[in-house]
Amino acid sequence: MEHLNYIGAGLACLAMAGAAIGVGSIFGNYLSAAIRNPSAAQQQFGNLILGFAVTEIFGIIGIVFAFILLYAPPGG
Repeated sequence: MEHLNYIGAGLACLAMAGAAIGVGSIFGNYLSAAIRNPSAAQQQFGNLILGFAVTEIFGIIGIVFAFILLYAPPGG
């Protein structure tokens, strides 16, 4: 049944792909908005950093779950 741990860890690593897509979307939309309205870009920078942090934490949680599935002793 140990092979199922590898499948679960691979699925948990999909969270990293989701985080990468999310971060790219956040920064791309911020850059697009900053080009359209440069005077409002500085006011939205805090929201950019907050969105980046929240998106990254989901990716980090996913990779932690993958490591737990791979290296935690079975049964306990």
